[in-house]
Amino acid sequence: MKRAIILVLDSLGLGSSEDAHLYGDQGSDTFGHIIEACDSGKANNSDRSGPLKIPNLLRWGLGEAAIESRGNSLPIQRVKPEGAFGFAKEISAGKDTPSGHWEICGLPVPFEWGTFPKIDNCFPRSLIDELLKQGNIPGTLANKHASGTQVIEEFGDEHIQSGFPICYTSADSVFQIAAHEEHFGLERLYELCKVAKRLVDPLNITRVIARPFVGNSKDGFKRTSNRKDLTTPPNDFTLLDQIQEANGQVISVGKIGDIFSNQGVSYTVKASNNMGLVDQLINEMDKVKDGLIFVNLVDFDTHYGHRRDVPGYALALEKFDKRIPEIESKLIDDDLVLITADHGCDPTWPGSDHTREHVPVVFYGKSIKAQNLGKRETFADMGQTIAQHLKIKPLANGKACELN
Repeated sequence: MKRAIILVLDSLGLGSSEDAHLYGDQGSDTFGHIIEACDSGKANNSDRSGPLKIPNLLRWGLGEAAIESRGNSLPIQRVKPEGAFGFAKEISAGKDTPSGHWEICGLPVPFEWGTFPKIDNCFPRSLIDELLKQGNIPGTLANKHASGTQVIEEFGDEHIQSGFPICYTSADSVFQIAAHEEHFGLERLYELCKVAKRLVDPLNITRVIARPFVGNSKDGFKRTSNRKDLTTPPNDFTLLDQIQEANGQVISVGKIGDIFSNQGVSYTVKASNNMGLVDQLINEMDKVKDGLIFVNLVDFDTHYGHRRDVPGYALALEKFDKRIPEIESKLIDDDLVLITADHGCDPTWPGSDHTREHVPVVFYGKSIKAQNLGKRETFADMGQTIAQHLKIKPLANGKACELN
Protein backbone atom coordinates (compact mmCIF):
# COMPACT_ATOMS: atom_id res chain seq x y z
CA MET A 1 0.00 0.00 0.00
CA LYS A 2 1.23 3.51 -0.83
CA ARG A 3 1.28 6.38 1.68
CA ALA A 4 -1.02 9.39 1.95
CA ILE A 5 -0.98 12.35 4.32
CA ILE A 6 -3.95 14.58 5.09
CA LEU A 7 -3.21 17.96 6.67
CA VAL A 8 -6.39 19.64 7.90
CA LEU A 9 -5.70 23.31 8.49
CA ASP A 10 -8.64 23.46 10.86
CA SER A 11 -11.02 26.28 9.82
CA LEU A 12 -9.07 27.64 6.80
CA GLY A 13 -12.10 28.31 4.62
CA LEU A 14 -11.74 29.79 1.12
CA GLY A 15 -14.89 31.89 0.93
CA SER A 16 -18.59 31.52 1.61
CA SER A 17 -20.39 28.70 -0.17
CA GLU A 18 -23.59 29.04 -2.17
CA ASP A 19 -25.74 28.14 0.85
CA ALA A 20 -23.86 30.36 3.33
CA HIS A 21 -26.85 32.70 3.61
CA LEU A 22 -28.76 29.90 5.33
CA TYR A 23 -26.17 30.02 8.12
CA GLY A 24 -25.80 33.80 8.31
CA ASP A 25 -22.35 33.54 6.73
CA GLN A 26 -22.76 35.07 3.27
CA GLY A 27 -19.61 37.07 2.58
CA SER A 28 -17.35 35.20 5.00
CA ASP A 29 -13.89 34.29 3.69
CA THR A 30 -11.36 33.11 6.25
CA PHE A 31 -8.26 32.95 4.06
CA GLY A 32 -9.16 35.86 1.78
CA HIS A 33 -9.94 38.25 4.60
CA ILE A 34 -6.70 37.36 6.39
CA ILE A 35 -4.75 38.10 3.18
CA GLU A 36 -6.55 41.43 2.76
CA ALA A 37 -6.00 42.38 6.40
CA CYS A 38 -2.29 41.65 6.08
CA ASP A 39 -2.03 43.63 2.85
CA SER A 40 -3.73 46.68 4.41
CA GLY A 41 -1.67 46.57 7.60
CA LYS A 42 -4.64 45.62 9.78
CA ALA A 43 -2.91 42.37 10.79
CA ASN A 44 0.26 44.06 12.01
CA ASN A 45 1.36 43.62 15.60
CA SER A 46 4.57 43.17 17.56
CA ASP A 47 5.03 39.62 16.17
CA ARG A 48 4.37 40.15 12.46
CA SER A 49 3.71 42.83 9.86
CA GLY A 50 3.15 43.34 6.16
CA PRO A 51 1.67 41.04 3.51
CA LEU A 52 1.06 37.39 4.36
CA LYS A 53 4.29 35.47 3.78
CA ILE A 54 3.44 31.90 2.75
CA PRO A 55 5.61 31.17 -0.32
CA ASN A 56 5.51 27.39 0.06
CA LEU A 57 1.73 27.13 0.40
CA LEU A 58 1.39 29.40 -2.63
CA ARG A 59 3.87 27.21 -4.51
CA TRP A 60 1.73 24.16 -3.74
CA GLY A 61 -1.37 25.95 -5.09
CA LEU A 62 -3.28 27.34 -2.09
CA GLY A 63 -3.40 30.87 -3.47
CA GLU A 64 -4.78 29.76 -6.83
CA ALA A 65 -7.35 27.58 -5.07
CA ALA A 66 -8.52 30.63 -3.10
CA ILE A 67 -8.81 32.77 -6.22
CA GLU A 68 -10.80 30.01 -7.94
CA SER A 69 -13.14 29.77 -4.96
CA ARG A 70 -13.87 33.46 -4.47
CA GLY A 71 -13.99 34.17 -8.21
CA ASN A 72 -11.79 37.27 -8.06
CA SER A 73 -8.24 38.29 -7.31
CA LEU A 74 -6.39 38.50 -4.02
CA PRO A 75 -3.43 40.71 -3.06
CA ILE A 76 -0.91 37.88 -3.18
CA GLN A 77 2.03 37.06 -5.39
CA ARG A 78 0.84 34.83 -8.22
CA VAL A 79 3.11 31.85 -8.75
CA LYS A 80 2.85 28.82 -10.99
CA PRO A 81 1.57 26.02 -8.74
CA GLU A 82 3.50 22.79 -8.40
CA GLY A 83 0.50 20.90 -7.04
CA ALA A 84 -3.05 20.14 -8.09
CA PHE A 85 -5.42 22.76 -6.67
CA GLY A 86 -9.12 23.41 -6.37
CA PHE A 87 -11.85 23.90 -3.79
CA ALA A 88 -14.76 21.90 -2.45
CA LYS A 89 -18.21 22.67 -1.15
CA GLU A 90 -19.79 20.83 1.76
CA ILE A 91 -22.97 18.82 1.32
CA SER A 92 -23.31 17.89 4.99
CA ALA A 93 -26.00 19.82 6.80
CA GLY A 94 -23.76 21.52 9.37
CA LYS A 95 -20.52 23.46 9.57
CA ASP A 96 -19.08 21.51 12.47
CA THR A 97 -15.82 19.63 12.92
CA PRO A 98 -17.07 16.00 12.78
CA SER A 99 -19.28 16.59 9.73
CA GLY A 100 -16.43 18.23 7.83
CA HIS A 101 -13.90 15.50 8.64
CA TRP A 102 -16.32 12.65 8.02
CA GLU A 103 -17.30 14.10 4.64
CA ILE A 104 -13.63 14.47 3.67
CA CYS A 105 -13.40 10.74 4.38
CA GLY A 106 -16.39 9.83 2.25
CA LEU A 107 -19.24 10.02 4.76
CA PRO A 108 -21.39 13.16 4.36
CA VAL A 109 -23.79 13.95 7.21
CA PRO A 110 -27.10 14.89 5.55
CA PHE A 111 -29.03 15.29 8.80
CA GLU A 112 -28.78 18.13 11.29
CA TRP A 113 -27.16 17.45 14.63
CA GLY A 114 -28.94 18.64 17.74
CA THR A 115 -28.00 22.04 19.14
CA PHE A 116 -28.99 24.15 22.13
CA PRO A 117 -30.97 27.41 21.82
CA LYS A 118 -29.02 30.66 22.07
CA ILE A 119 -30.58 31.80 25.34
CA ASP A 120 -29.49 32.00 28.96
CA ASN A 121 -29.91 28.68 30.76
CA CYS A 122 -29.84 27.02 27.35
CA PHE A 123 -29.56 23.45 28.64
CA PRO A 124 -32.76 21.56 29.52
CA ARG A 125 -33.37 21.45 33.26
CA SER A 126 -33.75 17.68 33.10
CA LEU A 127 -30.27 17.38 31.53
CA ILE A 128 -28.62 19.46 34.24
CA ASP A 129 -30.52 17.62 37.00
CA GLU A 130 -29.28 14.26 35.73
CA LEU A 131 -25.74 15.60 35.32
CA LEU A 132 -25.74 16.73 38.95
CA LYS A 133 -27.11 13.40 40.11
CA GLN A 134 -25.08 11.00 37.98
CA GLY A 135 -21.92 13.15 37.99
CA ASN A 136 -22.06 13.67 41.75
CA ILE A 137 -21.56 17.43 41.52
CA PRO A 138 -23.31 20.15 43.56
CA GLY A 139 -24.10 22.51 40.69
CA THR A 140 -22.97 24.03 37.39
CA LEU A 141 -21.99 27.46 36.13
CA ALA A 142 -22.59 29.41 32.90
CA ASN A 143 -25.17 27.21 31.11
CA LYS A 144 -25.07 29.38 28.01
CA HIS A 145 -23.49 29.99 24.61
CA ALA A 146 -20.00 31.37 25.17
CA SER A 147 -16.43 31.63 23.95
CA GLY A 148 -14.23 29.14 25.77
CA THR A 149 -11.66 31.69 26.91
CA GLN A 150 -14.26 34.28 27.92
CA VAL A 151 -16.32 31.81 29.94
CA ILE A 152 -13.25 30.77 31.93
CA GLU A 153 -12.39 34.41 32.65
CA GLU A 154 -15.98 35.07 33.72
CA PHE A 155 -16.52 32.02 35.91
CA GLY A 156 -13.02 30.74 36.75
CA ASP A 157 -12.88 32.18 40.26
CA GLU A 158 -16.41 31.09 41.13
CA HIS A 159 -15.64 27.62 39.81
CA ILE A 160 -12.60 27.28 42.08
CA GLN A 161 -14.55 28.53 45.11
CA SER A 162 -17.72 26.51 44.53
CA GLY A 163 -16.45 23.37 42.81
CA PHE A 164 -19.18 23.81 40.17
CA PRO A 165 -17.97 22.88 36.65
CA ILE A 166 -18.49 25.43 33.87
CA CYS A 167 -20.93 24.13 31.23
CA TYR A 168 -21.36 25.97 27.96
CA THR A 169 -22.01 25.48 24.24
CA SER A 170 -21.75 27.19 20.84
CA ALA A 171 -23.64 27.18 17.56
CA ASP A 172 -22.17 23.71 16.97
CA SER A 173 -23.62 20.48 18.26
CA VAL A 174 -21.53 20.43 21.43
CA PHE A 175 -21.72 20.33 25.24
CA GLN A 176 -18.50 21.64 26.76
CA ILE A 177 -17.32 21.37 30.35
CA ALA A 178 -14.45 23.52 31.62
CA ALA A 179 -12.79 22.74 34.95
CA HIS A 180 -9.53 23.54 36.71
CA GLU A 181 -7.00 20.71 36.44
CA GLU A 182 -5.80 21.10 40.04
CA HIS A 183 -8.85 22.30 41.97
CA PHE A 184 -11.39 20.07 40.19
CA GLY A 185 -9.10 17.35 38.85
CA LEU A 186 -8.41 16.22 35.29
CA GLU A 187 -9.59 12.63 35.65
CA ARG A 188 -12.71 13.80 37.45
CA LEU A 189 -13.43 16.13 34.53
CA TYR A 190 -13.00 13.28 32.05
CA GLU A 191 -15.37 11.05 34.03
CA LEU A 192 -17.96 13.84 34.20
CA CYS A 193 -17.73 14.25 30.42
CA LYS A 194 -18.42 10.54 29.97
CA VAL A 195 -21.59 10.97 32.03
CA ALA A 196 -22.56 14.03 30.00
CA LYS A 197 -22.06 12.18 26.70
CA ARG A 198 -24.48 9.46 27.75
CA LEU A 199 -27.01 12.13 28.72
CA VAL A 200 -26.79 14.20 25.52
CA ASP A 201 -26.89 11.23 23.14
CA PRO A 202 -30.73 11.19 23.11
CA LEU A 203 -30.58 14.88 22.09
CA ASN A 204 -28.37 13.99 19.08
CA ILE A 205 -25.51 16.17 20.33
CA THR A 206 -22.33 15.24 18.46
CA ARG A 207 -19.62 16.02 20.99
CA VAL A 208 -18.90 16.54 24.64
CA ILE A 209 -15.59 18.32 25.11
CA ALA A 210 -13.50 18.42 28.28
CA ARG A 211 -11.85 21.84 28.54
CA PRO A 212 -9.30 21.74 31.36
CA PHE A 213 -7.51 24.91 32.44
CA VAL A 214 -4.97 26.11 34.99
CA GLY A 215 -3.98 29.41 36.58
CA ASN A 216 -5.80 32.01 38.63
CA SER A 217 -7.57 35.32 38.14
CA LYS A 218 -4.52 37.34 39.18
CA ASP A 219 -2.11 35.83 36.65
CA GLY A 220 -4.74 34.68 34.18
CA PHE A 221 -6.45 31.39 33.41
CA LYS A 222 -5.07 29.28 30.57
CA ARG A 223 -6.54 26.26 28.83
CA THR A 224 -4.20 23.28 28.64
CA SER A 225 -3.47 20.73 25.94
CA ASN A 226 -5.38 18.04 27.87
CA ARG A 227 -8.59 18.74 25.98
CA LYS A 228 -10.58 15.58 25.25
CA ASP A 229 -13.41 15.19 22.75
CA LEU A 230 -16.04 12.50 23.18
CA THR A 231 -17.64 12.18 19.77
CA THR A 232 -20.54 10.16 18.41
CA PRO A 233 -18.97 7.43 16.23
CA PRO A 234 -19.41 7.66 12.44
CA ASN A 235 -22.66 5.99 11.40
CA ASP A 236 -21.04 4.13 8.49
CA PHE A 237 -17.67 3.20 7.00
CA THR A 238 -15.19 5.98 6.24
CA LEU A 239 -11.86 6.09 4.42
CA LEU A 240 -10.22 5.12 7.71
CA ASP A 241 -12.22 1.89 7.97
CA GLN A 242 -11.54 1.05 4.33
CA ILE A 243 -7.78 1.45 4.83
CA GLN A 244 -7.80 -0.81 7.88
CA GLU A 245 -9.96 -3.36 6.06
CA ALA A 246 -7.20 -3.48 3.42
CA ASN A 247 -4.66 -4.17 6.19
CA GLY A 248 -3.32 -0.62 6.14
CA GLN A 249 -2.67 1.61 9.11
CA VAL A 250 -4.16 4.98 10.02
CA ILE A 251 -2.14 7.27 12.26
CA SER A 252 -3.99 10.07 14.04
CA VAL A 253 -1.92 13.18 14.73
CA GLY A 254 -3.80 15.49 17.08
CA LYS A 255 -7.54 15.21 17.62
CA ILE A 256 -8.36 13.05 14.58
CA GLY A 257 -8.89 9.99 16.80
CA ASP A 258 -11.38 11.93 18.92
CA ILE A 259 -13.27 13.21 15.87
CA PHE A 260 -13.79 9.65 14.60
CA SER A 261 -14.33 8.21 18.09
CA ASN A 262 -11.18 6.17 17.30
CA GLN A 263 -13.11 4.20 14.68
CA GLY A 264 -10.62 3.16 11.99
CA VAL A 265 -7.62 4.61 13.87
CA SER A 266 -4.54 2.46 14.52
CA TYR A 267 -2.99 4.78 17.09
CA THR A 268 -2.79 8.46 18.06
CA VAL A 269 0.04 10.86 18.80
CA LYS A 270 -0.64 14.30 20.24
CA ALA A 271 1.11 17.58 20.95
CA SER A 272 0.29 20.87 22.64
CA ASN A 273 0.26 23.16 19.57
CA ASN A 274 0.53 23.32 15.78
CA MET A 275 4.31 23.22 15.67
CA GLY A 276 4.36 20.26 18.03
CA LEU A 277 1.89 18.48 15.78
CA VAL A 278 4.10 19.13 12.75
CA ASP A 279 6.99 17.68 14.75
CA GLN A 280 4.89 14.57 15.37
CA LEU A 281 4.03 14.36 11.66
CA ILE A 282 7.73 14.47 10.76
CA ASN A 283 8.43 11.72 13.31
CA GLU A 284 5.66 9.53 11.93
CA MET A 285 6.84 10.07 8.34
CA ASP A 286 10.19 8.63 9.39
CA LYS A 287 8.50 5.50 10.77
CA VAL A 288 5.34 4.94 8.75
CA LYS A 289 5.83 4.24 5.03
CA ASP A 290 2.32 3.13 4.02
CA GLY A 291 -1.31 3.83 4.82
CA LEU A 292 -2.58 7.21 6.06
CA ILE A 293 -1.11 9.82 8.39
CA PHE A 294 -4.01 12.13 9.27
CA VAL A 295 -3.23 15.47 10.93
CA ASN A 296 -5.48 18.17 12.38
CA LEU A 297 -3.79 21.52 13.09
CA VAL A 298 -6.32 22.76 15.62
CA ASP A 299 -4.69 26.05 16.67
CA PHE A 300 -5.92 27.83 13.54
CA ASP A 301 -9.49 27.27 14.73
CA THR A 302 -9.28 27.23 18.51
CA HIS A 303 -6.68 29.92 19.15
CA TYR A 304 -7.25 32.30 16.27
CA GLY A 305 -10.51 31.70 14.38
CA HIS A 306 -12.86 31.48 17.34
CA ARG A 307 -11.00 34.25 19.16
CA ARG A 308 -11.19 36.48 16.06
CA ASP A 309 -7.44 37.03 16.19
CA VAL A 310 -6.40 38.04 12.65
CA PRO A 311 -2.70 38.72 13.36
CA GLY A 312 -2.43 35.47 15.31
CA TYR A 313 -4.03 33.47 12.49
CA ALA A 314 -1.72 35.10 9.93
CA LEU A 315 1.39 34.38 12.02
CA ALA A 316 0.28 30.76 12.52
CA LEU A 317 -0.02 30.34 8.75
CA GLU A 318 3.43 31.82 8.26
CA LYS A 319 4.94 29.52 10.87
CA PHE A 320 3.33 26.48 9.26
CA ASP A 321 4.50 27.56 5.82
CA LYS A 322 8.12 27.53 7.02
CA ARG A 323 7.72 23.84 7.91
CA ILE A 324 6.60 22.81 4.41
CA PRO A 325 10.18 22.17 3.17
CA GLU A 326 10.72 19.77 6.10
CA ILE A 327 7.62 17.83 5.06
CA GLU A 328 8.77 17.81 1.44
CA SER A 329 12.18 16.45 2.46
CA LYS A 330 10.48 13.39 3.97
CA LEU A 331 8.34 12.56 0.93
CA ILE A 332 8.97 9.40 -1.03
CA ASP A 333 8.23 8.96 -4.71
CA ASP A 334 4.64 7.70 -4.47
CA ASP A 335 3.46 9.89 -1.59
CA LEU A 336 0.28 11.95 -1.85
CA VAL A 337 -0.22 14.94 0.46
CA LEU A 338 -3.56 16.72 0.82
CA ILE A 339 -4.00 20.16 2.39
CA THR A 340 -7.59 21.02 3.20
CA ALA A 341 -9.92 22.28 5.94
CA ASP A 342 -13.12 21.12 7.61
CA HIS A 343 -15.06 24.43 7.62
CA GLY A 344 -14.33 28.14 7.94
CA CYS A 345 -13.89 30.34 11.01
CA ASP A 346 -13.40 33.81 9.60
CA PRO A 347 -11.54 35.90 12.20
CA THR A 348 -13.01 39.10 10.70
CA TRP A 349 -16.59 37.82 11.01
CA PRO A 350 -19.03 38.83 13.79
CA GLY A 351 -19.41 36.41 16.70
CA SER A 352 -17.14 33.49 17.47
CA ASP A 353 -18.66 30.58 15.54
CA HIS A 354 -17.59 28.61 12.47
CA THR A 355 -18.47 29.97 9.04
CA ARG A 356 -19.98 28.05 6.11
CA GLU A 357 -17.28 28.15 3.44
CA HIS A 358 -15.59 26.26 0.66
CA VAL A 359 -12.40 24.47 1.70
CA PRO A 360 -9.09 24.10 -0.14
CA VAL A 361 -8.29 20.99 -2.14
CA VAL A 362 -4.52 21.03 -2.63
CA PHE A 363 -2.75 17.79 -3.58
CA TYR A 364 1.03 17.60 -3.70
CA GLY A 365 3.55 14.87 -4.41
CA LYS A 366 6.52 14.05 -6.62
CA SER A 367 4.31 12.27 -9.16
CA ILE A 368 1.37 14.72 -9.04
CA LYS A 369 0.61 16.76 -12.15
CA ALA A 370 0.22 20.50 -11.52
CA GLN A 371 -3.32 21.35 -12.61
CA ASN A 372 -6.54 23.16 -11.76
CA LEU A 373 -9.05 20.72 -10.23
CA GLY A 374 -11.77 23.37 -10.16
CA LYS A 375 -14.81 23.14 -7.95
CA ARG A 376 -15.53 19.80 -6.29
CA GLU A 377 -19.17 19.15 -5.46
CA THR A 378 -18.43 17.45 -2.13
CA PHE A 379 -15.56 17.15 0.34
CA ALA A 380 -15.85 13.38 -0.30
CA ASP A 381 -13.97 13.81 -3.59
CA MET A 382 -10.82 14.15 -1.49
CA GLY A 383 -11.31 10.86 0.33
CA GLN A 384 -12.18 9.09 -2.90
CA THR A 385 -8.96 10.43 -4.46
CA ILE A 386 -6.91 9.07 -1.57
CA ALA A 387 -8.70 5.73 -1.75
CA GLN A 388 -7.80 5.53 -5.44
CA HIS A 389 -4.19 6.46 -4.67
CA LEU A 390 -3.92 3.75 -2.01
CA LYS A 391 -5.61 1.25 -4.33
CA ILE A 392 -8.28 0.26 -1.83
CA LYS A 393 -12.01 -0.29 -2.29
CA PRO A 394 -13.80 2.86 -3.53
CA LEU A 395 -15.78 4.88 -1.00
CA ALA A 396 -19.56 5.13 -1.17
CA ASN A 397 -19.42 8.86 -1.98
CA GLY A 398 -17.25 11.21 -3.98
CA LYS A 399 -15.56 11.35 -7.37
CA ALA A 400 -11.79 10.91 -7.46
CA CYS A 401 -9.63 13.72 -8.84
CA GLU A 402 -7.40 12.60 -11.67
CA LEU A 403 -3.96 13.71 -10.52
CA ASN A 404 -1.57 12.14 -13.04
